[in-house]
Amino acid sequence: MTKWGGLDLARYLRPGDRVVWGQGCAEPQTLTELLVDQRHRLGGITCFVGLPAAEVIRPEHCDALALESYCGTGSNQRLHEAGGLVIVPVHYGALPGLLAGGRLAADAVFVQVSPPDEEGRHSLGLADDYFSAALDTARVVIAEVNDRVPATPGARTLAAADWAACVRSSRPPAELPTAPPSPAVTAVATRVSDLVEDGATLQFGIGGLPEACLDALAGHRDLGIHSGLLTDAAMRLIQAGVATGARKTLDRGLAVGGMLLGSAGLFRFAHRNPAIRLRGTDYTHDPAILAAQRRLTAINAALEVDLSGQVNAEVARGRYVGSVGGASEFLRAAARSRGGVPIIALPSTAGGASRIVVRLSGPVSTPRSDTGVVVTEYGVADLRGAPLPLRYERMLAIAHPDHRAALAAELEEHPLNGALA
Repeated sequence: MTKWGGLDLARYLRPGDRVVWGQGCAEPQTLTELLVDQRHRLGGITCFVGLPAAEVIRPEHCDALALESYCGTGSNQRLHEAGGLVIVPVHYGALPGLLAGGRLAADAVFVQVSPPDEEGRHSLGLADDYFSAALDTARVVIAEVNDRVPATPGARTLAAADWAACVRSSRPPAELPTAPPSPAVTAVATRVSDLVEDGATLQFGIGGLPEACLDALAGHRDLGIHSGLLTDAAMRLIQAGVATGARKTLDRGLAVGGMLLGSAGLFRFAHRNPAIRLRGTDYTHDPAILAAQRRLTAINAALEVDLSGQVNAEVARGRYVGSVGGASEFLRAAARSRGGVPIIALPSTAGGASRIVVRLSGPVSTPRSDTGVVVTEYGVADLRGAPLPLRYERMLAIAHPDHRAALAAELEEHPLNGALA
């Protein structure tokens, strides 16, 4: 077992290796800082990076590190614009298999863990998520034992024998704050809350809008949580006795997520909390498990939606800022769930431009066949089973009033556009 002062990564990493580590608040920052410091003598390392909370990896580090990611969120956007980040557009649920032996197979895993319990087991603490699968197949595992990491129930545990080397740290994990919601976001959240029934099981995406949607549910009862992440807003629902999980079909009484994404308060709340379960992506995104939940209500954001229901969640104004993510997986599962509701939510405009469009300005992240209900501050467009002319009508009705006439005129001018045919 090696501590920080003497850890030479060249003893464990080989030229051309692919390294993966926990994303968001689970990033082992001491190890990634060490990787950056030693990058010039490691012989060319490829890093698979997820959603960033810290900004340890910066564009100048691409002189010796090759970077891949499923997303362009946060500081990843700057890496991508600098030409240092390659985007892998893949469904989130496919990542465990890809990292554990597929096209993105990890040679090494950096993992941040809690201090050991009475039996010498270390909790993954802040994320089980997609990288956990690679722990079983990677050639080498290097751990950061951080005494500020919670021991979260359900999260996978490791023993010292499971890693080749470790560093010890005592540093606050990275936090990911959410900005206060705008009036438009608050209005969208209120409309979404009207679609959520008491006893529903919630899935929600990343960002301020899903957080606002959860906060708008404070008057509901017996909600459940099964999502890719657990956030501060989810914590507030649990603390308020709103998200009891009492009516969940599976994992009754438990809030299930793949990672903790939020504040230090959330980390303290999750520590040894019997109401929390962290699970790997192969569980949180499993189609059969999701669809088995009664009243699964999937709440996901988008950058823009066209009049037929196609969703772009990746590119805004020519910049890659999002991801394919798990939206399609959750929306399909909600559609299969008894009483489920698949929701795409977004403000109707951004910077004065309409986010309800005739033609997407980016790729189709979610096909129109998977889009169920679209919500803006101006209304709800239920597209389930709707033919194209009715979809156009309902989508125009939830666009910003200042843009409806122009959208209708563009649609009339191009009635057989490939995106709408």
